[in-house]
Amino acid sequence: MRNTILLLIPFLITLHDAFGQSVANFNISITTIWNTTEHTTLPNNAHWSPLVGATHKNPNAIIEFGIPAPSTNGIKDVAEIGVNTNFENEINTLISAGNANQYIEQAFAPFAGNTSTASLSNIEISEDFPLITLASMVAPSPDWFIAINSLNLRSGNNSINNGWKDTFTLDVFAYDAGTDSGTEYTSNNSITNPREPISMLSGYPINGNRMASITFQYNTSTLSSTQKALPENIKIYPNPSKGKITISNIQNLEISTVKIYSVLGSIIQNVTVENSPSKLEFDLSNLKKGIYLVRVTNINGNHTTRKLIIN
Repeated sequence: MRNTILLLIPFLITLHDAFGQSVANFNISITTIWNTTEHTTLPNNAHWSPLVGATHKNPNAIIEFGIPAPSTNGIKDVAEIGVNTNFENEINTLISAGNANQYIEQAFAPFAGNTSTASLSNIEISEDFPLITLASMVAPSPDWFIAINSLNLRSGNNSINNGWKDTFTLDVFAYDAGTDSGTEYTSNNSITNPREPISMLSGYPINGNRMASITFQYNTSTLSSTQKALPENIKIYPNPSKGKITISNIQNLEISTVKIYSVLGSIIQNVTVENSPSKLEFDLSNLKKGIYLVRVTNINGNHTTRKLIIN
């Protein structure tokens, strides 16, 4: 267990750019609630681990209550030690399979102490990946964490906000990851074997009370009615690649830019294209092994985004 700050990386891009796709913009703010009135006692050095999560397609793809935590140890490490490496690897696997499109880790905002606030501005969410899951360790604790699981930001009513939910606030509760049998905030490590199902902390000391509130403030949404996806026959090869790639079948498309993104949304390379070439070649062999996103855009703003794996 350690002191940390919460980091959040904004949603920057989506993997699917279908014609007519709806994209919503939200501000997200969270306020933690941890006190002796509702939660019996407070440990020394009460704090929270870095908030992590993702946007994804299918419910319970990241966390599922009522069953043991996966052996890949993502949520176990978040809940027990506030370390997100395995959790991030799990999200990247989902991204690779097309079941998630954003790994989230809050950035540049202190989020320590028993009560604290954090805000995330201008977050873009695609209707193809409308579910959001967030988690943070209750620290110190044996294996306890707060979470929002598979929250759907679509309203189901296309006459309102292009089908997105309006501004709303939810209570956030604490859960036991089922991987440590400690019963106090500062209990010694006691591995639970076999693991027990992830469940709400209904007993002492949390008593099933809320530990945070989170607000999703709807800002805007758009339908890409004038910007269409570029043709599907555009090729990026080899893929997987050792680093050198070719983008072909782009003649007469008036390509203007090619941008390479990390899965965290950071621009790795931004190339301006001229003279409508029939193909483009890139040497990305200096990049680390992993998953990247390649966005090809023409002069009209039409674009396509493809996943690239570098081995």
